[in-house]
This record gives sequence, structure tokens and C-alpha cells, in this order.
Amino acid sequence: MNEEQFYEAVGKVNGWDFSRLRSRTEGELWDFYKIVAENAERSAALLDLGTGGGEKMLEIASSFSSVTAIDRSKAMIETAKANLAKTGYAHVRFLEASSETLPLPDSSFDHLSSRHAPFDAKEVWRVLKKGGTFYTQQVSEADKANLKAAFGRGQSFGEQDGTLRDACESELADAGFSNIEIREYDAAEYLERPEDLLFLLMHTPIIPGFGEQEGDFARLQEFIEQYQTDKGIQTNSKRFLVIARK
Repeated sequence: MNEEQFYEAVGKVNGWDFSRLRSRTEGELWDFYKIVAENAERSAALLDLGTGGGEKMLEIASSFSSVTAIDRSKAMIETAKANLAKTGYAHVRFLEASSETLPLPDSSFDHLSSRHAPFDAKEVWRVLKKGGTFYTQQVSEADKANLKAAFGRGQSFGEQDGTLRDACESELADAGFSNIEIREYDAAEYLERPEDLLFLLMHTPIIPGFGEQEGDFARLQEFIEQYQTDKGIQTNSKRFLVIARK
């Protein structure tokens, strides 16, 4: 299963709604969508890339005059539209589209957001208004470090930490952004139950093909025994935030 097929399959299961996941983090330095909302004018137009089921974006939709949100997964957009129907918002629309080629006109948005989703820096620059702001939060290579070490494989496993962050900054600069701010945190994360860890592994690409390799479930049990604490099963959540102004 390739990456696109993986995201489509997950979208059919839960639309990327992780509300059932019982976990806590200690050391987070920001809330991504809260930052996007707090820095917006009420008259602003927002574009959200890789919105999934739209749950997080809908929480801040009232802070904007108009919101467009895209995802490449048809299943996720269907979930997002169902979630939208529960809100009564008339200023929000969801589109099935790829962030690589946005089906949107130039200089259309005051703010763009991309949480754990791919983006094309030149496309971001094109559809963003002059003076507008792009926000992206991405997963660092050192995220879930002990979990990947236990399995000997994983998302960005073995890659130099900071490579993706530096690449994002370079791509944005090449696209024309000159005012670029970067923040990072590495927080302790505690998954309350073994079921929560299993849910995470089954619904994210942290350990590619989890359960398909012999010994995966034995390694999972060993990991749980080794990292079980009074607060839950411990791992880490490492993120970086980029704020770029046009």
C-alpha cells in the first residue's frame, strides 16, 4: 500500500478523527490552530491544506469570514462535509484537491494553514495575498524516537533530525518568502492504554506496515512493558512550526 492508498483507507475508517485517542502531552509550546486563529482578522479568508475530516479546522472557523479546506482523500472530504453539516456554517467549503496544484485563483487568501500535511511552497505563495501569512506544523524526524527504535523502522527513521525543517525553510525562501519564523518543541507524550498505542499504530504511518511483519506484536508488548509509567505509556512528540509572511 502506497502513501496515497494509506490515507484513503484511513479516511474511510475514521476520517482522521482522533477524539477516541486517550493521551496527554507535557511540554507542548503551542496549539497550532489556536495560533492561526489568534493572528487572524475577522474579515480574513483562510485556506487549510490537508484538512482530513476537518475537525480541528472547524473549531476555529468562526474566526474567519470565509474558509476553504482541501484534502486529497475523497473519503476524508466526505467525512469533513458531514462534520460541517453539524455546525450550520455557511462560510466554509471543503474541496477534494491536491496541495501540489491548487484549483484556486492567485492572491485569494489572507492565511494558509497546513498541519502535518504536505504543501508546495510556490503554490502557497501564488494563492496567498500580499501581506498574508502561511502557517505549517510538521512532525520532526525525532518524533516517537523510542517507538521507532523498538521496531527498527519508522517514519523518517534514521534520518538526521532537522532535515525536514531546514528543507521547509529553504523551499519557502526560494518561493519568495523572506520573513520566516521557526519554533520547535520536544514534548513527553503519554498514551493512557495499550489500546491507544495500538490505535495510533494502526491509523498513522509512524511504523509503516505495522502488523505485517513477523514479530511486530511481540515488539509492541515489549515496548509497552518497558515504557509503562504511572502517567501512561511514554514516548515523545516532536514538532516544528514555521510561520512565513508574504
